[in-house]
Parts: sequence; structure tokens; C-alpha cells
Amino acid sequence: MKIFAGVALTTVLLAAAYSGLAISAGSARVNVAVKPAVGHDWTRFDWNAQRSGSVPFSTGISATNVLGLKRQQVRLPGTADSSPIYLHGVKIRGATHDAFFLTTTYGVTLAIDAAKGSILWKWTPPGYHGWAGSYRITTATPVADPNRLWIYAASPDGRIEKLSVANGHATWRVSITKLPQREKIASALNYANGHVIATTGGYIGDQPPYQGHVAIVKAANGRLLHVWNSLCSNRHRLIAPSSCASSDSAIWGRAGAVVVPGSGNLLVATGNGPWSGSTDWGDSTLMLTPSATKLLGNYTPSNTAQLNATDLDIGSTSPVFLSSSRVAQGGKDGKIRLLSMKRLRGTAPHKGGELQLVSTPSGQELFTAPAVWRSNGSVWMFAADNGGTAAWTLKGSSLHQVWHNANGGTSPIVAGGLLWVYGPSGGLRVYKPATGRLVTTLQSGPGHWNSPIVVDGRVALPEGNANDHSTSGVLDIWR
Repeated sequence: MKIFAGVALTTVLLAAAYSGLAISAGSARVNVAVKPAVGHDWTRFDWNAQRSGSVPFSTGISATNVLGLKRQQVRLPGTADSSPIYLHGVKIRGATHDAFFLTTTYGVTLAIDAAKGSILWKWTPPGYHGWAGSYRITTATPVADPNRLWIYAASPDGRIEKLSVANGHATWRVSITKLPQREKIASALNYANGHVIATTGGYIGDQPPYQGHVAIVKAANGRLLHVWNSLCSNRHRLIAPSSCASSDSAIWGRAGAVVVPGSGNLLVATGNGPWSGSTDWGDSTLMLTPSATKLLGNYTPSNTAQLNATDLDIGSTSPVFLSSSRVAQGGKDGKIRLLSMKRLRGTAPHKGGELQLVSTPSGQELFTAPAVWRSNGSVWMFAADNGGTAAWTLKGSSLHQVWHNANGGTSPIVAGGLLWVYGPSGGLRVYKPATGRLVTTLQSGPGHWNSPIVVDGRVALPEGNANDHSTSGVLDIWR
């Protein structure tokens, strides 16, 4: 192929770089990467501390260029049944990289070059070979320190570690359970006010004893500052699970602890367990102080005993912060409850009193974290279960469904004016959020809790299921 109009071709190529096009010229094909927007970070699960699942910045990917994305599959030494995080322009091993960070189910944490897909460093927890391939796992997404020098990750030995972005070395490790064989770190880690926030639950089968609890760790030195136990909540420290007469009440929703904007208060939801309205808080939505030293508010359904007896806990998903006055809470009973923040407040037990109950997208159990999108003065909520995806708008004391479909999904995100929903059976669907119109489906393999991030002209999504107990996996990167 002869090129005479070099300037013209250069202009075309530059235009393609901004639009994500792949250019064909005769028999030659030039694949041009999407031009990244000004660098942004994605520091935690669902982007921010309140777990909105929506980003306000341009991602470099839009409805007009998403069809030009090309997939790279990166082979991993483990399954990442969670979500990656991302830091742009950080120093790793002496060079500047845009990098994804993720943790596998057996606690291996990786830094991956976002431009090339190469593994920049790998950190393996001590004792890894003692649990690799076993039931002992973590599905926690790591969180980055605001200074961009450190990330915090979880391991199946019940510890949180502080890892250097530059080389993956651990500067401290701290245990947040006295019985890691029963208490699992399943939910994503969070960060606020210099603290790493983690929650614990149990393993499949709910083998006692264990108690769901919130742990507050000082990021600077790894000191375990405070623990709030959802059972035996009058005991304000890390306890041996067998020392509490009550068991279960896992805090295992994908989002873990949700940080309320402004106040910094924490919202968590608990799974099956005893409820007394004083020291035992199974099947409840709870509000704690930022340091998790005190209970500020609570809600439990009026049929909490039935939910507990039939394994239909509301703690299968975390609370959804909609506004300063409204919170949504899903559950395994196929319902989403709209709650009043005002009614939630107070230590007196609050049973019932929901503002509204709506069905999950298909009426099935909700295990995912809904996304909240604020657009043109409206508050939208998107949720997906195994049988469908749906969108609602919040108007006063009611959620109004705008659209729904029969495509199942994990935790949705809104990025670049698009709604991204990964189907556990495979495929990453991209929708117009206001209408539900399908823009495209990106090819990917099956998974479980995995959810994508979209930032700087790139999409990253791990594949695989923690319950397969595999020590290998895949990260899909589209550019």
C-alpha cells in the first residue's frame, strides 16, 4: 500500500486514537488504542466510599467508540472473584505505570500494567500453600490509600495487609479475626479518615461459631483500633467466636461498610442470626459511628424470625445510600426495601416501618451492589440479580421502575454515560442507562461476584468463580 498523503493519514490516525477506531487500509489493519482521558484513579469497589458505583468523569469510552474496544486476556495465578482497582501514573519498580491491582481468592495480590497486561509485581501471603485450593478464600476488593503509595488487601488467614504500590512489599499485617477458619473477609475493603474499614462473615454452610463484625484499622501503622460485633454487641473488642452465645449474622454484602457522605457514619447489613434489639442484630440494617464505636441506628424487617429460619437474610447485599434521607436495602427474599434515614436513627429497636417494598429485577435473591446515578436532578438506582436488570428513579418516598430486562448480572456500574453489567454466565453488557437500550455486549467468560471498572480508556473485568477453588484465572482488559 502506498501512502502519499502522509499528513492526511496522520490526521485520520489521531482522530481514531480519540474515538477508539480500528482502521483498515487495503489489506493492512492498524489497531489504534483509545486515547485515555486525563488520568483518573479507581481506588476501591464501586469507585467511592459511599459505593455509588457511578463516576462523574469522562472515561474515554462512549457509545460511539465502545464497539472498537479490543480485549486482552491476562493469565493470573488465581481467580479474582471481585473487582480490580486502578491507579494512573504511579511509580512501580522505578518506572511510571498505569496499573490495575487485584486480589485472588487465596490472597495473592497483583499489580498489572494497564497498557500491556504484564504483571508488575506479585505479593503472596505467608501460609498461602496451607489453604490454596481449599474452602478458605477471600473475595474482598482491595482499597488504595489516598496518597497513592499504598494499597490494602485481605487474605484468607483473616489478615489485612498494607502493600507498597512501588514493589508490593508488605509494611504491616493485622488480624481482624480470632478464628479465620470460620470467619471470612468476603466484602470489599473501604477507607475513610485514615482508617481501613473491613467486615467479616462466615463460609458457605454457616458453620458456627462466627460473628459478623466491623473492624477499624489505622492505616498508618496497622493498629486494630475498634471492633463492633453484630452479635454480643455490648463487647467492644475482637472476641473469640466461641465466647459469644450467639452465632452468625454475617456482614458479607459486596460493598461491605458504606460510608455516609458528610457524617462519615457507616452503614452495614447483617445476614441470618439472632435478633434481640439490644445485643444481637441479625438480619438488620445498621448505622454506626465512623469509628464503629457506637450504634446510631437500626432497622430489621417485622418478619425477621421467618427470614432467619428460611435463610432469606437481607445481608446478602449492602445498604444503598440514595440520599441524605433515603436508603435502600435488598435481600435474599427478592425484595428491595426503601428506608427512611430518620426512622433508622436511635438505639431503640426498629422493626418494620419501610417506606416501600419493591421486587428485585426478577424477583430472585439479590447478591449484588446496586449503583446510584445522579443525572439532571434525578436519582437513579440500577440493580441486577440472576434473572434480570432494572432501573428505578427515586421520587420522594417511592422508587419508580423505569425499565427492566431479563438479562442477569452482577454489580452494575455507570461510567462514561454508559451502564455496564457483567453477566455471571459470560458477557459484559453495555446499556444506555436512561432507557436500557443495549449498546453492545463485550465477550467474556463466566464468573460469580466479579464486576468491571471503566477508567482512562480501559475496561478491566476478572473472570472466574471462587467456589471452583482454582489457583488460576483471567483478567480481561479492553482498550
